[in-house]
Amino acid sequence: MAERFLKQAKEYSKARPGYPKELFDFIASKTLCHDVAWDVGTGSGQAAASLASIYKNVIATDTSIKQLEFAPKLSNIRYECTSPNMSMSELEQKIGPESSIDLVTVAQALQWFDLDTFFNQVKWVLKKPNGVIAVWCYTIPNVDDEFDLVLKKSYMESKPYSVGSARGMMEDKYASIKFPFAPVDGCDHTGPFEFQTKKLMTLDEFLTYVRSTAAYQTAKDQGVELLNDGMIEEFTSAWKEDANEQKSVSFPVYLRIGKLPI
Repeated sequence: MAERFLKQAKEYSKARPGYPKELFDFIASKTLCHDVAWDVGTGSGQAAASLASIYKNVIATDTSIKQLEFAPKLSNIRYECTSPNMSMSELEQKIGPESSIDLVTVAQALQWFDLDTFFNQVKWVLKKPNGVIAVWCYTIPNVDDEFDLVLKKSYMESKPYSVGSARGMMEDKYASIKFPFAPVDGCDHTGPFEFQTKKLMTLDEFLTYVRSTAAYQTAKDQGVELLNDGMIEEFTSAWKEDANEQKSVSFPVYLRIGKLPI
C-alpha cells in the first residue's frame, strides 16, 4: 500500500475530499468515551484532523512516511509510521496496551489490509466492552449527468490497472466483507450507512484527484497515460464552465460500524 501512494503523496493530500461532519457526529455518538481514537491508514490525515476536534487524543498511523509528511500537525495528534505487517509487540508499543482505545477508524484504506489479522488486533486494542470500530470508503464521485458519463468511461479504462479485490470491495461499499463486530447501540445492523461529502473543485483540481489514484499511478508506471490528450479534451468539454470555475463534486461515503461482540 505504501508503495502505491508514494509517488502521488502530494497530489493525494491536495486533491482528496474530506469527510462530512455528519459522519463523525454519528460515529462519536456511538462511542461511550472520547479519550483516544486510532486512525489506521491515515494517509495525509484527512480523517485524523476531524477526529482531533472530538477526541482528546488521536493516534494516526500509516506505512508511508511520505504520506505522513503532508498530514496536518495538530497538538493532540500523534503520527506513527508502522510496519506493513505490524506485530502485536509493535501494536502495543506504538498504539497502546490491550483495552486502551475508544475508537478505531479506517478511511478509504481497508481494502489494502489483511482483514483477519487487522480485526484481531482491533479486538485486542479496543476498550472492553464499549470500544467501537468504524470503517468507510467513498465510491466514484458525481458532478452532473454529462460529466459523469466521461468519468465513468475513464473509470472503466483504469480498471485493468486496479487491484481487483481492492476496487471490488469499494464498489461493493464494504457490504460483503466479513465484519466480525456487533451493531452499535441504536442500530440493528453494521451498515453500510450512506453519507455524502462534497468538495468544490476546478477542472484542474478534479484531474489532480484522478492522478492521485492508485490505478492512475500503476498505469503510468507501465507507460500508459490514462489522462491522455483525448481524455482531457472529453473532460474539458463536459465541464462546460471555464476550467477555473469551481463545481460541486459529490462523493458517496459508505460506513461500516460495530462494537466488540459480547
